[in-house]
Amino acid sequence: MKTTNRIKRALSAVLLMGMSLPGLTALAQEARKPISRPAPPYPDAAKRLMLSGTVKVQVVIAADGLIKETKIIGGHPLFVNTVEETLKKWRYAPASSDTTVQLEFDFHP
Repeated sequence: MKTTNRIKRALSAVLLMGMSLPGLTALAQEARKPISRPAPPYPDAAKRLMLSGTVKVQVVIAADGLIKETKIIGGHPLFVNTVEETLKKWRYAPASSDTTVQLEFDFHP
């Protein structure tokens, strides 16, 4: 039963995030409340080349809610750059300690 509830919560989160970030999805299993999560823009060069792809990144959210550290796990360099730049603008609610989460961004022309 616990697994079913987890799956339902995860699917709900995916649907909500997909609606708020058109053209891509940011997945995170986290307890931190997001304050600002602008969507990474689809790069012009990727549009011209009709590229699709996914960027996976592990981030450390500092206690103050700012992204403290990013570690790219995979993705096309055109998409990685835009994700890294956008993550600098993300903000989360403050917490008592740092939080590490894995995010996934899907890009489609």
